[in-house]
Amino acid sequence: MSAAAVVTSPAPPSSDTVNVTVDGRTVAVPRLLPDWRGKLVPTTMIQACEQAGVEVPHYCYHAKLPVAGNCRMCLVEYGLPALGPEGQPLRKPDGSLAVKKSPRPAIACATPISPGMEIYTATPEVQQMRASVLEFLLINHPLDCPICDQAGECKLQEYSVEYGHAASRFVETKVHKPKQVDLGPRIMLDDERCILCTRCIRFTRDLAGDDALGIVNRGSYNTLAAYPGRAFDNPYTLNTVDLCPVGALTAKDFRFQMRVWFLKETKSLCTSCGTGCNVLIGSRENRILRYTPRANDAVNVCWLCDHGRLNYRWIGRPDRLRQLAGSRLPAPTWDAALTEVAQRLRHAVPGSVAVVASARLANEELYLIRRLAQHTGAATDIVPRSGPGDAWLIHADKNPNSLGAQRLGISADPAGSRLSQFAAAIGQGTLRTLLVFGEDVTPRGLGPELLDRLECLVVSDILPNRTTERAHVLLPGCAHAEKCGSFTNVHGRVQRFFKAVEPPGGARPEVEFLRELLQRVSGEPQPDTAEGLFHRMAAEVPAFAGLTWAGLGDTGAARPPEAERVRPRADATAG
Repeated sequence: MSAAAVVTSPAPPSSDTVNVTVDGRTVAVPRLLPDWRGKLVPTTMIQACEQAGVEVPHYCYHAKLPVAGNCRMCLVEYGLPALGPEGQPLRKPDGSLAVKKSPRPAIACATPISPGMEIYTATPEVQQMRASVLEFLLINHPLDCPICDQAGECKLQEYSVEYGHAASRFVETKVHKPKQVDLGPRIMLDDERCILCTRCIRFTRDLAGDDALGIVNRGSYNTLAAYPGRAFDNPYTLNTVDLCPVGALTAKDFRFQMRVWFLKETKSLCTSCGTGCNVLIGSRENRILRYTPRANDAVNVCWLCDHGRLNYRWIGRPDRLRQLAGSRLPAPTWDAALTEVAQRLRHAVPGSVAVVASARLANEELYLIRRLAQHTGAATDIVPRSGPGDAWLIHADKNPNSLGAQRLGISADPAGSRLSQFAAAIGQGTLRTLLVFGEDVTPRGLGPELLDRLECLVVSDILPNRTTERAHVLLPGCAHAEKCGSFTNVHGRVQRFFKAVEPPGGARPEVEFLRELLQRVSGEPQPDTAEGLFHRMAAEVPAFAGLTWAGLGDTGAARPPEAERVRPRADATAG
């Protein structure tokens, strides 16, 4: 499959405004607004209503997809300025425009606005049209609400209550369609629930560049289907589950796991690559159950790749490191561990200490490592990760904070180039103490035989590996979902993430024990909050100057100024 997006700067909204009246309230809206490709196009009725704070119900319309106009749920009435014999607008005695109401309704999603237009969204005629549309949609729709995974997030449910009839007049036998269709490795399809909005088709064809879905059969027997002989499998398939307004497309990973109203949602970031897609972590009783995309036009718009969406199961693995351990640990307590490490660092010979950090650590944690290295004279580096990427959301840098590590001076250029120097220094006996945070260094030239020659190996990690097995002091750390902090994505955007679940056993966030360790080594007090650390980092590190914790907000801030945005490409084709 070919990449289906390019990095461009979206066109800004037009400064030219048009006065439109929505349900009696006149608002000034831009004449042109960016469409799903970032191209300026005439503003539509539904966009004008949105700016006026009026909701127009819809199914097929989505602000980030091409307009289809096939569900008819957004029908509204409207009027235009009446024209006199000479083609000039007529005015009432009070000087206001005389408006002539159109005898026909219009679909708000595809009808552009014009000066002086009046839009009516709550007339008895509009209410009757909405009820009729819903009645037709429900003719063959199964009564699956009690067992449907979409319950709680279903627009058919919500609109039926808000705009539909209280009772059904349908007495004929419903048309039965395929249920539990294995559409691909990650998605299950129920064709009976599908309302043929075509959101999934348009996303897959126009954004993902994989023309794999379509409508087959005719009339009441229309069904959604994948291209014959092939599975629906591209890196972005699960976005169609988010787009589906009903329960037709469900994710196999989340299917029948939890009712959505029981979930606690936490604002966070995807850590699978350097793009830094914004996500919501859905959790229940300290268990992560799903990732869903969180809207951020500067990063991922409202999309998420399948790999990033499903890359959370490792957080709850049963073999997580839960307790302190190590041959140099006098007692399995955090106080004893930090005392032992601090004492060794304070008395270390200059040049005998090195730190291998991880670009999966937060900016605040890397800042503390930088300060610790400054006090001990230690050299630092990170372990680089790379893999396949595309021109949309999947970046070749598989670390979420490589740029943060670079800006803090933790990593060399290129990252990982100092690791061979560390290996040589261990072999020569000059490097005696090594601190490793969140990495298995054994495949990176620091094999078990070299690690065994160290006087002290301090390791902090989340999962066991060959490096943790040889640690003289082992400090169990936390996943990003178990702590609070910030990352810097590959475009220089600094973004916050928050704690969703508690860490297991005696594991602690790295920022906590690094702060305590630095205080013991330097004797200087350190801020005890992520906000305080961020502000101290911004005051000391030029790359973060001018940024504040509160100023990052929900969508982050770029430093240097505004990074390029990711926008879908209009000419996407299947590869």
